[in-house]
Amino acid sequence: MSELGFGIIGAGAICPLHISAIKQCNGARLAAIADVSEERARSVAEQEGIAWYTDYKAMLANPDVDVVCVLTPSGMRAPVCVDVARAGKHIVAEKPLEVTLEKVDRIIDECDRAGVKLEVIFQIRFLPGAQAVKKAVSEGKLGKLVLGDAYVKWFRSQEYYDSASWRGTWEFDGGGVLMNQAIHYIDLLQWIMGPVESIFGYTDTLVKQRIEVEDTAAACIRFKNGALGVIEACTAAHSGKPARLEIRGEKGTIIFEDGNISLWEVEGDTDFVPETVDMGSGASDPMAISSVGHQAQIDDIVRAIREDRDPVVDGREGRKAIEIISGIYKSSRAGEMVRLPL
Repeated sequence: MSELGFGIIGAGAICPLHISAIKQCNGARLAAIADVSEERARSVAEQEGIAWYTDYKAMLANPDVDVVCVLTPSGMRAPVCVDVARAGKHIVAEKPLEVTLEKVDRIIDECDRAGVKLEVIFQIRFLPGAQAVKKAVSEGKLGKLVLGDAYVKWFRSQEYYDSASWRGTWEFDGGGVLMNQAIHYIDLLQWIMGPVESIFGYTDTLVKQRIEVEDTAAACIRFKNGALGVIEACTAAHSGKPARLEIRGEKGTIIFEDGNISLWEVEGDTDFVPETVDMGSGASDPMAISSVGHQAQIDDIVRAIREDRDPVVDGREGRKAIEIISGIYKSSRAGEMVRLPL
């Protein structure tokens, strides 16, 4: 069966990870790049030997493009994804899919109408350690779940936010540390622990001087299964540390840090040896991560198209973390508990 041609919209910082993932995936080939900057588009095209465009709609008319990776700033994805879907192309969208639930739902609805696949990048779900945690909880090995906590205490310099006009804005970034950095572990938390019932959150901008959004957040949550949890996140603390997920039940505790299991204490399963991967860490440098997880998701969208099934992280799955984050923002603004669904 012939390879699927991938086009990319947006030649920014995350673009090299998608290029690497596409090139390493059997059944996928890089076909085209589009960016509003001719210099950036041309540079990628010349390096990769592919077609380039400054108008992404012209790229959508290219019959060699079957799947499009949408890598624009977060708050610009809805109109682009709608155009891609209407052109009959499948979509891989970076996280967050969009910055409001209304925009997210617009993308999902348009993809449904067009009959195209939509995959949202939450690559940590695909790592063997994360899969092992999910499997253990699903099989009841931890017994009754008690606590599920996510900690993302990273560092981003003011220069990071100043590097692009859209960073740190509500309109285009959709939020701060929660929507941009902690969203990966918030997604893992709800994926493993189950749906969230209620939230009480605080957000604030404590250190950064030239951003609209939060650099620090803390929230208490209750899951529908009765378990409690905490989300703590910041980009303001000096020297970022590994992101961490802690899952605790009556029969065991598992801790997952920066892509690997660091603690496995489960009754009756003391011989378990977790598989590890070198994912790098975005704790202090957002680009110090590997393309391993992205490759798994490119492979998943290729298989989903071939098998005519939903991708593992489709639009509705990608929506869940955004709803939790939106709930934290709503709670912080109102100073009261918020119940989900919103």
